[in-house]
Amino acid sequence: MLKVNEIFHSIQGEGTAAGLACVFVRLTYCNLRCTYCDTEYAFFEGKDMSIDDILFETGTYRCNLVEVTGGEPLVQKESLKLMQALCDVGYKVMLETGGSLPIKDVDTRVKIIMDLKTPSSKMESKNLWSNIESLKKEDEVKFVVGDEDDYNWAKRKIEEYELANRCEVLISPVFGKIKPVEIAGWILRDNLPARLQLQLHKYIWDPDKRGV
Repeated sequence: MLKVNEIFHSIQGEGTAAGLACVFVRLTYCNLRCTYCDTEYAFFEGKDMSIDDILFETGTYRCNLVEVTGGEPLVQKESLKLMQALCDVGYKVMLETGGSLPIKDVDTRVKIIMDLKTPSSKMESKNLWSNIESLKKEDEVKFVVGDEDDYNWAKRKIEEYELANRCEVLISPVFGKIKPVEIAGWILRDNLPARLQLQLHKYIWDPDKRGV
């Protein structure tokens, strides 16, 4: 059994799949408390569902792309079996994880989007840097940037771990705190090998709307 916060069908707002229809399986619980978190409701709210129940509800949307998100999905060990089951029935599966828990046991068919925590999140010390060794070429690393200090920190980590040679690198602004044009300027100035991403769903719908 898994504690599930919500399952919904929406437009993927982030990463290289941005703009595509996607089913989101948001699992309950998180081991982090980022200052800019926009899904605090997933810390504790949810209902118990079996993997079969989740597969059934996911199937009602007739969409082949599924993202397992949270909260932090890997807090619940059964999430590994859920992702395996989704892959087994033919879904293209993505995992959104905060980078503080091991990813080495995630099914290799799953595309991992790993959100490494910048200093302004106040969770920087929780980053599990050994996870980088488990990244595949098709995976993505994301840095959520709230100011220029965050950006410069991310730039150093991209260089230190040669992340651009490992996988796709994403730089995302903290919504409402920093203007995307500022980050765009820094990326252009530094010729940073990273993709600027916006949270598309927050521009389509009200930024505080749930289930999108």
